[in-house]
Amino acid sequence: MIRPITVGLDGSPESLAAADWAAREAQRRDLPLHLVHAWIWQPHDVPVAQDLDTQKHWAQRVLREAEEELHGRHPELTVSTEQISETAAEVLLGQAEEAEMLVLGSSGHGAIAGFLLGSVGQQVLARVNSPVAMVRANARSAAKHDGGEIVVGLDDPGDPAAPLLEFAFDAAAARRTALRAVHAPSLPPLYGHGPVVGQLAGQEGGITGQAEKALSDALKPWQEKYPQVPVAHTVDLARPAGVVLQAAAQAGLVVVGRRVHRPALGMRIGPVAHAVLHHAAAPVAVVPHD
Repeated sequence: MIRPITVGLDGSPESLAAADWAAREAQRRDLPLHLVHAWIWQPHDVPVAQDLDTQKHWAQRVLREAEEELHGRHPELTVSTEQISETAAEVLLGQAEEAEMLVLGSSGHGAIAGFLLGSVGQQVLARVNSPVAMVRANARSAAKHDGGEIVVGLDDPGDPAAPLLEFAFDAAAARRTALRAVHAPSLPPLYGHGPVVGQLAGQEGGITGQAEKALSDALKPWQEKYPQVPVAHTVDLARPAGVVLQAAAQAGLVVVGRRVHRPALGMRIGPVAHAVLHHAAAPVAVVPHD
């Protein structure tokens, strides 16, 4: 069964930008595009400001106009639409289970718009089992930037997450562009004490050299699987989120991971993913992995 790229629409400029980005991605990957709208977007115990018929007709118009617009731009793309009478978070989580990727619009620095109002965004990003791409309505999400390199942040190159690297290499191959892997080595808790850093630095290659070797070793099997993808890497002794964001400045897509099975973290998505989602101008894909 072919899994579609699914977009959550709410009529906002951000969600329409997400739909346009997703249509290009679906065409590159030869996948269908599915547009979905949850037309009851408030919890059932909260009074609804508009009557349900008005909401339903408005949602139908949003879907119809988006479908027509995308068909006009991508006549060979298979596009389907669906209205679901359910709250946004549950709709998005259910749709993500059947999708190759869920695509949503995001707005502003530190604000997630549309379907992702308040806690809904945290629920989706923290619970979903499929990749989620967040797209802003800005110049970085336009087609002219699709050829920018794919930037993927790796937390532990000694134990790389296969789903994260597979998604990043697939994206680079589909776009026929380069991939840059980024890693910020963790210093020991006592890094402030000179002898600790001195001991590590005195080992072969030093801290940075050892990290570069580990990163190269982690990328090697993926380079063999995707020989058409040019690969570069960056290792920097700085805050991980800052290293990824610096590399992301000219990226076509930023890929970050989210570890699953961390009940103690509740609804958190991880500090690096959180920072990149809030501050990167380019589209960001969050890939869950063990």
